[in-house]
Amino acid sequence: MRTGRPLLAAAALAIATTGAAYAFGPDAKPGNAASSKKTATAAAPAAACKPDARYPKRELRGVWIATTTNIDWPSKTGLSKARQQAEYVKILDSAAKRNFNAVFVQVRPASDALYKSSLEPWSQYLTGTAGKDPGWDPLPFLIDEAHKRGMEFHAWFNPYRASYDDSIAKLPAGHPAKKHPAWTVKYGGRLYYNPGLPAVRDHVTKVITDVVGRYDIDGVHFDDYFYPYPVAGATFDDAAAFKKYGKGQKLADWRRGNVDKLVEQVDSAVHKAKNHVKFGISPFGIWRNTSNDPSGSKTSGMSAYDAIYADARSWIKSGTVDYVLPQLYWPRGHKAADYRTLVRWWSDAVKGSDVQLWIGQGLYRVGTKDDRAWTKAGELPAQIGLNRDSKQVSGAVYFSAKQLLTNPLGAMDRVAKTHYSRPALQPLMKERGGQAPAAPAGVKASGAQLSWKPSDGARGYAVYQVPKSGKDCRTTDARNLVAVVSDPSYAAKSAGTYLVTALDRLHNESKAVKVKVDAT
Repeated sequence: MRTGRPLLAAAALAIATTGAAYAFGPDAKPGNAASSKKTATAAAPAAACKPDARYPKRELRGVWIATTTNIDWPSKTGLSKARQQAEYVKILDSAAKRNFNAVFVQVRPASDALYKSSLEPWSQYLTGTAGKDPGWDPLPFLIDEAHKRGMEFHAWFNPYRASYDDSIAKLPAGHPAKKHPAWTVKYGGRLYYNPGLPAVRDHVTKVITDVVGRYDIDGVHFDDYFYPYPVAGATFDDAAAFKKYGKGQKLADWRRGNVDKLVEQVDSAVHKAKNHVKFGISPFGIWRNTSNDPSGSKTSGMSAYDAIYADARSWIKSGTVDYVLPQLYWPRGHKAADYRTLVRWWSDAVKGSDVQLWIGQGLYRVGTKDDRAWTKAGELPAQIGLNRDSKQVSGAVYFSAKQLLTNPLGAMDRVAKTHYSRPALQPLMKERGGQAPAAPAGVKASGAQLSWKPSDGARGYAVYQVPKSGKDCRTTDARNLVAVVSDPSYAAKSAGTYLVTALDRLHNESKAVKVKVDAT
């Protein structure tokens, strides 16, 4: 809890990346430089530069990789380990070439696991059969490949969905819902855990802390599924739990309180296990409309507060999330939910808090006929420009990876060219701790190759190229940032003066060390 302020290539090729450093940005290719070695010196403090809004130094750029119903990865069930790995690497390479720095991978779509678990069965989306061992644990590979490319790995959990089928009998042996049928509610043809039961909250928290404890993830992520979205003619039957635990509250308030309790419980457990792990949620894009509440947004869509009992503003005020990532999947000018209006509302919602705001972008709608605006390649880039206009917005995450690969209307290429032409470091979260590592030692240039000794506590390194003017703007923005690498080396594209800094896992940054690469 925050207490400061209120608050696919061949499989062999796919795997042959093990000691490589992934360089982001336009200067990632080796160039022709002299073979003489040049050693480095400490760089003088950077003079103040006027910030260039085109190149934010810190900005989260992520993509959701959905595993449920094989939306993104793996592309279908029953693929070999090598094919699964190759598909994942292809997604990451597509993200890396566009200077992304985070992935949000769905590891628990419906009380199942895309990792080895003693608490829940193997996901059917790996083999086609729920509970069947795929013969390997994908999660270490998924995490390692992200880290090699300088990306954070956020493990995405669906908290309450137990099964896409409401038949408990069809669940694999050992499934929690089969062992505890009283935890469940059948609704709309699916099976859900009852958010009103303390045992359910404890189970969900245990599942998450198990992953936090055993795997080197950077974040825990919830999507927008809390109480299920309304189904016409169906009733979510939690009357017995409400009678037992409601304590005189109104049903709607009790349900919201149940979700709030889970969020607070998970927040506390995650940070107790590993303080550096970030925890956040991607709520439905509309908290409430002004027709529901004067403090809501000037919109007329579904209210998450009233329909699925998700009170994101409460999480912000209480500081039980590190970030919110509202799904703003509407275009600018949308009659019911205008993108501009919602960015402003969410920006106001986090203002004065320690909670960061990242925006969920509807990449999957680009090129569709959902709205005329989505038939235009410029809509998505324009939305990122609007995000940049808000001081509160510090990142964007795109749904989803499939469209990152297909690049509808060339929109992602336009986003990359217009807004992501340089890499960016992660936005700092002071409450998650960390400290800047020691500056890199032994930095030298041998021809075009820069190398240095690993710094204790470093997850990666930032490489800057000082322009011919000599103006060092590394502390102001990313105009000179040419790469973020995971290994202590970098192949310079051109001659010139370079600066190298060390980064811890949260991207606290060390002082810079200067080195020169000579031309031939």
